Amino acid sequence: MVEPPNLFDFPEGGPSVNTTPDAWRVFRIISEFVDGFETMTHIGPSVSIFGSARMPPTHQYYKLAVQTAKAIAKKGFAIITGGGGGIMEACNKGAQQVKGISCGLGIELPFEDASNPYIDRKYDLHFRYFFVRKVMFIRYAQGYVFFPGGVGTMDELFEALTLIQTNKIQAFPIYLLGSEFWTGFLEWMAKVVLKSGYIGEIDINRMIVTDDPEEVANGIERHYQRNRTISNF
Repeated sequence: MVEPPNLFDFPEGGPSVNTTPDAWRVFRIISEFVDGFETMTHIGPSVSIFGSARMPPTHQYYKLAVQTAKAIAKKGFAIITGGGGGIMEACNKGAQQVKGISCGLGIELPFEDASNPYIDRKYDLHFRYFFVRKVMFIRYAQGYVFFPGGVGTMDELFEALTLIQTNKIQAFPIYLLGSEFWTGFLEWMAKVVLKSGYIGEIDINRMIVTDDPEEVANGIERHYQRNRTISNF
């Protein structure tokens, strides 16, 4: 029987670890932050909108996303999405239809298509790192809007809730569009997570479920008029 190698039997002087690739990776990360900040600094008050990339144009939520983005853009807010298809495409389309600013923060993925065609060329950004992209979503947002989606959408929702709960950013409106999709989620949060004492009632109340684009646009506008905050940190 052959004895397996001792993984902790290092040569004299300890293990040899090549840290050069990680050290150089820092510069790539910095460059993504610099590109993002330089582009987004002058975008003005904005709203980040999230939802499934798998939503076809015939779906009711795709159509609702177009109308919601139009209503928000008419108030003077730039529309920021992840730059892909589905809900993201719908929102960028809605922004352009009313001549609003349409921004797409794309991410390098092996299974995702190029940016949708409704993004302003100046604001068509691409990132390698999810965490850099998340910073761009949150820094300039006056509100977050969530349509039905999968794990990526949920990730962004809980990211925002966590940052607000821990006072890392200022609180802003969080709207959940599509009551049929979101109602069960909020019921579970209240009956299980809140009841168990893991969150407070204020965490539930931060999320507003609606199917009305005008309610979203008006609510975000009221928040902005009260606070006049362009960046969140």
